Amino acid sequence: MPFAVYVLGLAVFAQGTSEFMLSGLLSGIAADLGVSIPAAGLLTSAFAIGMVLGAPLMASLSRRWPRRRALLAFLVVFIAVHVVGALTPDYPVLLATRVVAALANAGFWAVALAAAVAMVPPELRARATSVVVGGVTVACVAGVPAGAFLGERWGWRAAFWAVALVSVPAVLAIVRAVPAERPEPSRAGVRGELRELARPRPLLTLLVSALVQGATFCAFSYLEPLVTRVTGLGSGWVPAVLALFGAGSFVGVTIAGRITEGRADTFVTVGLVSLAVGWAALALGAAVPVAAIVLVFVQGMLAFGTGTALISRVFHRAPGAPALAGAFATAAFNVGGALGPWLGGLAITRGLGFRAPLWVSALLMALALLAAGALAWADRAAGRRTAGGPATAREEAGRDGEPGGISVNG
Repeated sequence: MPFAVYVLGLAVFAQGTSEFMLSGLLSGIAADLGVSIPAAGLLTSAFAIGMVLGAPLMASLSRRWPRRRALLAFLVVFIAVHVVGALTPDYPVLLATRVVAALANAGFWAVALAAAVAMVPPELRARATSVVVGGVTVACVAGVPAGAFLGERWGWRAAFWAVALVSVPAVLAIVRAVPAERPEPSRAGVRGELRELARPRPLLTLLVSALVQGATFCAFSYLEPLVTRVTGLGSGWVPAVLALFGAGSFVGVTIAGRITEGRADTFVTVGLVSLAVGWAALALGAAVPVAAIVLVFVQGMLAFGTGTALISRVFHRAPGAPALAGAFATAAFNVGGALGPWLGGLAITRGLGFRAPLWVSALLMALALLAAGALAWADRAAGRRTAGGPATAREEAGRDGEPGGISVNG
């Protein structure tokens, strides 16, 4: 694996820390800025919305730039807006900085995923994707709990300063390790790549990914009030629980990167079913500390393992969209990131309690299973249409050598 791929994972670590750290800072932000906890939760949604809008836009604007220059530009903007966020006393300004940071992060993610996939042979693409996404899971393991710890000791602004400082070494590493050449131009152009991604199976794969991430972020964004107000653990436990979720995420991403190329259908099918059951189980057992702690780890593993496999499937099933596949995979990831916290906050606002986001997550996973079923039907229909043609049904169903199951190959 090229060293530059690990450098991209390092940069994603810093950005992932920013994206997820608010889950451990909600109470402090709400108290400092005079807003409700659901309003503070919308800062996570604002970031995700910026990612959704920014991923395809930034990828389209930067698709002809040298990749190193594009990555550096996005990362420098990301650092600057975190300095502004750390200084502002106003909630609207903080909300705006989250959107701008997300636009920069979206551009970085899209270019980083495309660059990582381009630097390795096809059989290592899933592993390269897992290294980049692994930066997010390391953020959950180390960065997010560290942010919660800083927030507990010195206030939430200290976490913003820390993200800006941690991003500086990533800038230096990119200068040294990432090649400066321009990406190979796509023969299809932007419109051709969009048509490729709009085919039913890539589109359904993106939908499943968005629903899985919606369930993940819905639960994750409100882990802090769940742990302190339902499970009954003190605020000092919050960093440890967040780290446990991140540790599970890291295990899931590692597993996905090693086995998803050959067992994608089975891996994701098991992940989807297990996530649906797991979120419901956590809602039922949240008041039991041991059960809650175990399920937080398991759900982190399942959520990020399944999500990573789905991202790699987008590249696999949209080979004619090398520049925009990563952007739309990023956008789908963050559609869920926007939808989940909003729905979780809405459930809390309606007086349904702090278990409610977990039930919303279970419902979103039920919808993901329905979408995966539609995807399986589309695969079978494509197989029947191409029977006897140049492309066999097996090739159309996913080209991973595994018939049957709920297909997620797009």
